[in-house]
Amino acid sequence: MENDSAKLVAGIDLGDSWSHIAVVDGVGELVREGRLKTTVAGLAGELGGRDRMRVIVEAGTHSPWVARTITELGHEVVVANPRRVELIARSIKKRDESDAETLARLGRMDVALLHPIVHRSREAQEALAVIRARRELVEARTGLVNHVRGASKALGVRLPACDTRYFVRQSRPHLEGGLGRAHGPLLELMTVVEQKVQGYDREIERLIGESYPAARLLQQVPGVGPLTALTFILVIDDPSRFRRSRDVAAYLGLVPRRRQSGERDPQLGITKSGDSYLRSLLVESANYILSSRCKETDLKRWGVAHLREGDANTRRRVKVALARKLAVLLHSLWVAGSVYQPCRQEAAIA
Repeated sequence: MENDSAKLVAGIDLGDSWSHIAVVDGVGELVREGRLKTTVAGLAGELGGRDRMRVIVEAGTHSPWVARTITELGHEVVVANPRRVELIARSIKKRDESDAETLARLGRMDVALLHPIVHRSREAQEALAVIRARRELVEARTGLVNHVRGASKALGVRLPACDTRYFVRQSRPHLEGGLGRAHGPLLELMTVVEQKVQGYDREIERLIGESYPAARLLQQVPGVGPLTALTFILVIDDPSRFRRSRDVAAYLGLVPRRRQSGERDPQLGITKSGDSYLRSLLVESANYILSSRCKETDLKRWGVAHLREGDANTRRRVKVALARKLAVLLHSLWVAGSVYQPCRQEAAIA
């Protein structure tokens, strides 16, 4: 019979410079405690050459490369979802050493208690870094625009409403004298930022053309552009890990929270778990679908049918519900590799 005590499980509490490790055997005895440098060399020095064991780490800044490194060293890696491991998150005696031991003990008992997540590939991470960088520039541009508008309004100058991309051109004629001198450098900076954003847009198109052609399938849906399509592909990474397309909506936090107790089952907001940026992009797409600019589709008909004029709360709920349907549709198109039919009901009748 195999010796249960030989089945080692390690927990590593990752830190920016140093990490703490705890190793327990198959019967729960703590056999190793210590710390290691949070580097490839530090991990190799601690885990290299050892018999295969299960290693538990929490998801975080370092966990993607750490998980890849530990896998290359020949061990099984489980990445715990920190939002779901309440023994650590709500511990009244939270220390790095005890956190590492808790991870190891949970990994020994039942991996499901850790609600494991799967990190995307390095290539997908690098492509997603392009999208994240673009988002930072767009947010910086929005902040600059808001500052110029607010400062001008305080001096009695109301700048024209326009798309952020055209703000410099539309606002410059209205900024004279002291306002022009104060905000001129900001307008110049906005111009540079816009050029960099356009550069990222070209890079996104290149990535789709060379590495992620599946994004073209998703762009068949009105309201889904290259940015949303590629972000969806990169965040989901592997569509086969979802048994049903509707599970994607829950993964992206687009389903309502539940707090049922007895006869009480209140209506709550969405969970907002998963990638917040992709969720916001899907809501933006839903908003476009509901607009007059979008052509007729089954999605648009469903959304319009559930709107009540003048009810802002209803419109917000419909947009989120439409974003949820959109996420399911995009996953379905990706898996099937099929041509999108915007009006399936009419096609069925024909």
